[in-house]
Amino acid sequence: MSEMAEAIRALAAEKGISEEAVKQTVENTIKSAYKKTFGTADNCIVKFADDMSDVYVYSRKVIVDGVYDPSQEIELSEALQLSSECEIGDEIDILVDPHDFHRSAVSTGKQTAHMALSESSKDNLYNEYKSKIGETIIGYYQREHNGSIYVDLGKVEGVLPKNFQSPREVYEKNDRIKAVIKDIKKTQNGILLVLSRIDPKFVESIFEVEVPEIAEGVVTIKRVVREAGFRTKVAVYASNADIDPIGSCVGPKGTRIQNIMRELDGERIDVLEYSDDPREFIKNALSPAAVERVVILDSTKKTALAIVTDENFSLAIGKMGQNVRLANRLCDWNIDVKTEAQASEMDLTETDSRRAAEELFNTNVEEEAENDEIMTVSQLPGINTDVAQVLKDAGYDDIIDFVNAYEDGSIFNIEDLERDEIETVNNIINENVEFDDSEEEAEAEEVQSEEAEAAEDDEELHCPECGEIVTQEMNRCPKCGTELEFVEE
Repeated sequence: MSEMAEAIRALAAEKGISEEAVKQTVENTIKSAYKKTFGTADNCIVKFADDMSDVYVYSRKVIVDGVYDPSQEIELSEALQLSSECEIGDEIDILVDPHDFHRSAVSTGKQTAHMALSESSKDNLYNEYKSKIGETIIGYYQREHNGSIYVDLGKVEGVLPKNFQSPREVYEKNDRIKAVIKDIKKTQNGILLVLSRIDPKFVESIFEVEVPEIAEGVVTIKRVVREAGFRTKVAVYASNADIDPIGSCVGPKGTRIQNIMRELDGERIDVLEYSDDPREFIKNALSPAAVERVVILDSTKKTALAIVTDENFSLAIGKMGQNVRLANRLCDWNIDVKTEAQASEMDLTETDSRRAAEELFNTNVEEEAENDEIMTVSQLPGINTDVAQVLKDAGYDDIIDFVNAYEDGSIFNIEDLERDEIETVNNIINENVEFDDSEEEAEAEEVQSEEAEAAEDDEELHCPECGEIVTQEMNRCPKCGTELEFVEE
């Protein structure tokens, strides 16, 4: 392998960029030095050997009879010395020795190449790690500056700002540091990953590693809230009733949760079961306290009262209100904790009655909504109000009138409506309106019955012998005298 090929491969590996990118940078560097020497690089041709053993620089010139621009043109006599087949107007590539370039041009070219390679490497790393924001990464303590800890992550450097560190954790040189990627920044020296050990996603990532059921999707983490260094609450859920989500996270003899707590340097973790029922979820969220009853004070404002025994009151509140504060954030409800004695002094009857009335009212409203019949175009869901007004002005607001006019085609005569607008209305009607055909069918049957009776009344009677027309009032045929007898059906 030639020195150049080896150098290109080594540079590509070091900067984390492709060999083609390195070759392009080398070419740009040569052209930059060429331009600084000859004033232009428009006619500079750079070619690499197939095995990258060498690089060749050519100056492409036009063959002329009388040179005005030596950097772009060459006399025919000189060109013939290079190739006997030259003619005026042809172009010829003349090999240039890069050593002839000005020293300052070479120096500038090197700087340009270095900057280009650095930017290319920086862009590649930025694109690589940008997609990893929110993921966990492992590195080693490198140094500390103003409270921020710089972490060696291999190809890149990370920083763990002081406000993203757990207050109970202390680091020393070469300590292993596991954190979640919070952000990514470009610097003069490359890129810098901003790390965090207090983000809830960091806890989620540890659970995914330690609890196979979470990694497999059998158990789902619904929500995580933290006061980093002190306490974390994790709400988990399993769609399969046969699976215990809390037991899966705790593990046999508590091994899994112990590993997670060890990673968080002993931070307290409450694993509880998620529920769609706010009362049940609030009860669970206040664990380890046992809640006797939860009263919803205002479902709109999301305020609730949790009633506990005297023994569980301090446990429910937690040290400096931490437990109830985390429960509020976890459930997204404003929870007030009272003892049974305190709750007895409150008038909760009105609250319960109002809640029952609201539930009844909501039920009635839903039933009324279900029973509401859509009679007009303007009542249709998703209808364009301007289109509905035009139809109303034209006398087609009634859905039956619209449907009849649509079937006979007269609806398309409305000048202010496009055909596709009318078709849209018809589609909405078909999707939302059910027509009761029982009355129409009854009317049709009645009409058919009347027509049948009229037909019977108008039916002509004939003599069975001679065919003369007779009536039911006749006893004998007026033509042949045959006796007639009529039998009623």
